[in-house]
Amino acid sequence: MIEAIIFDMDGVLVDSEPIHIEIEKQQFLLNHVEISEEEHQKYMGTASDVMWRTIAERHQIKLPVEELIEQNRTESIRFFSEINEIPVMPGLIELLEKLQQKAYPMAVASSSFPEIIDIILEKTNLKKYFQVIVSGEEAGKSKPEPDVFLLAARKLNIKPENCLVIEDSRNGIAAAHAAGMSCVAYQSPGVDPKTQKEADSIVKNFGQLGMML
Repeated sequence: MIEAIIFDMDGVLVDSEPIHIEIEKQQFLLNHVEISEEEHQKYMGTASDVMWRTIAERHQIKLPVEELIEQNRTESIRFFSEINEIPVMPGLIELLEKLQQKAYPMAVASSSFPEIIDIILEKTNLKKYFQVIVSGEEAGKSKPEPDVFLLAARKLNIKPENCLVIEDSRNGIAAAHAAGMSCVAYQSPGVDPKTQKEADSIVKNFGQLGMML
């Protein structure tokens, strides 16, 4: 029985993936490293520190990993702080209002930096809908590890098997299942359906999800 809903943020609550991709591409250029689109896609849904540790090892970047991570944190904070509008996914507010009326406890569990989660939720006025907000940094491990979802469930005081996760990335779906949770994939425009095939079900809009709950 579903008692709580846990949302990923990037690509689910807000259309921020293109912004993250642009920031990362600029950082690739800055550090003179060539990353293919295919390789870049594999990092979707993972935390920045995990991504940069993997890239540094794979491409033998001389700059210390800690500097790469802080470089990305600084650029991300600057970019998201200066941006005028962060697009909220169509139909999301109506869904959140409906879930709130039904008294579902809700959480955000994201691999983004805590500062970025805070900026996005404040700028979009989405923070008021969530009782719990958890980052991969706080959880200690990033997706596809289950830690961020398990921490969200503990903070909600709901058993993992009674939580439903809304995700968009392969890593996020794997993390939800590793946590023992059901997972619905939100297929926003531009998402490769093959990356979501492990989800329990897939929706193309939040109206469909609202009918399931």
